[in-house]
Amino acid sequence: MSIEVRHLTRRFGSFRALDDVSLNIETGELVALLGPSGCGKTTLLRIIAGLETADTGSVLFGGEDTTDVDVRHRQVGFVFQHYALFRHMTVFENVAFGLRVKPRASRPSEAAIKEKVMNLLHLVQLDWLADRHPAQLSGGQRQRIALARALAVEPRILLLDEPFGALDAKVRKELRRWLRRLHDELDVASVFVTHDQEEALEVADRVVLMNAGRIEQVGTPREVWERPATPFVYSFLGEVNALSGQANAGTWQGHGLSLPAPELPHAQNTPATAYVRPHEIEILHAGSGVTGIPVRIGHVNLLGHSAHLELERLDTSETLEASLPLQAYQQLSLHDGAALLARPVHARVFANETRS
Repeated sequence: MSIEVRHLTRRFGSFRALDDVSLNIETGELVALLGPSGCGKTTLLRIIAGLETADTGSVLFGGEDTTDVDVRHRQVGFVFQHYALFRHMTVFENVAFGLRVKPRASRPSEAAIKEKVMNLLHLVQLDWLADRHPAQLSGGQRQRIALARALAVEPRILLLDEPFGALDAKVRKELRRWLRRLHDELDVASVFVTHDQEEALEVADRVVLMNAGRIEQVGTPREVWERPATPFVYSFLGEVNALSGQANAGTWQGHGLSLPAPELPHAQNTPATAYVRPHEIEILHAGSGVTGIPVRIGHVNLLGHSAHLELERLDTSETLEASLPLQAYQQLSLHDGAALLARPVHARVFANETRS
């Protein structure tokens, strides 16, 4: 079942948590709401679930307006960051809870409940823990039980709020791969909130980048990484160097450099910033006959097959980040205090925002 969000606005006093947000999510899609704390992603998720009400706008499931439908009747599965399992109940009882509290007319028999719960525990690969209590489980196991409980009521929509936020990095990585495989079996529209860009880019079919209550960009992981639509998206997804300058008729100039700026073909001496990823910076020895930003190495981090360089600029007090293949770094034969040039080989240029 699809989800359609139309022009949602939500205020908390003078703070605007959502500002005219619209979004479509198709059946079978796994969509990540990604952004910094306070950007509105959890508020959006809770309004879709029916746990909060928007000031204006509407939410449709499968084309049906559910804006005023009570949360109990929306058939939404919701998984929280901190599991929210009942500590006094066994794993089996936790998963069965939603089925047992259904109205008598729609409540399955005990035999049907037992069969369904065991099938769900098998689906999340924890049927062997049915008689345990939550305190006897690891964090990753508790989160999988929370997901099984959400699935027990056969939700039309699955919503997850930072589902792996309380887990360590290794368990997070294992669980998000497992969630991706599980989602492909379920074929429901799923939305998860995260502030972890790696998590969003690895798991989601599409990523919704949010900032200050608005959607900055929606696209596949590859689209938002390779073609960021705004400076915010560029800065939020990975490390980036921001170089100030001016754009003029499709060319950006600054710091003694000239770079193509096809994004601004009609600019006339327009203040603009060139955004350059660390791997898009070439490092050369000074005096090599090319132009570049004069730098010296401040710190080097050798990680696997890459060398990550912190470069101190000699013309200002700013620093640049560069990333080179380890072999390229070794071929430079660098020594302490070596005079170097940093030369961007690719950049994305945005005109600076004008503030009234």
